[in-house]
Amino acid sequence: MKRLLLLLLCVLSVFVLIGCDSFTGNKSSVDVIIDGNGQFPEFLAGKWIANDRGWQFVFEPDGRISSAIHTIGWVEVKPGQVTRVSTKQGGKGIFESGRWTVQYSSVDRELMVEVILKHFRAQNGNQALEGTSKDVFIGPVSEDGQQWTAEWFAFPEYVAFTDIYDNYKLPVDYNDNPRGTLVFKKIKGAE
Repeated sequence: MKRLLLLLLCVLSVFVLIGCDSFTGNKSSVDVIIDGNGQFPEFLAGKWIANDRGWQFVFEPDGRISSAIHTIGWVEVKPGQVTRVSTKQGGKGIFESGRWTVQYSSVDRELMVEVILKHFRAQNGNQALEGTSKDVFIGPVSEDGQQWTAEWFAFPEYVAFTDIYDNYKLPVDYNDNPRGTLVFKKIKGAE
């Protein structure tokens, strides 16, 4: 419950600190919020890979995420961009990312990342899955700066199209959060 409250405060702080207008325009598609001196820690820059579910993040020296491997299809996506892919079975996929957020507290050594897919659609023949998702990761970074243990909160909306079902909204229990704890390791030499 404490982490959920902290998560809600983090999201609200984005609106308070940067204002709603910064979500539009030509600025970067990643909001970076750092407490203290406002500098993203150098040790966090680089590639981080989760122990499960396929998630990966590449943090730039200024705290922005330049790319991520998303658990939906294990596709490399970039904030604010559209990614088109072909599937191994000859289908196609499209993934449109929204604004992402990175927040770091140097006092607590806690990192929070929010990844938004505004829309995605993966199709093979007459079958397709489409929807939106918001995924939030929050947790402490180890003292040596090589491991990030994050609780994963997922807020998906999925619609299935098959021969049997057309436009079937898959049920989601938002109370089934966090989805799990992921341990991200920093990959040496990938800075």
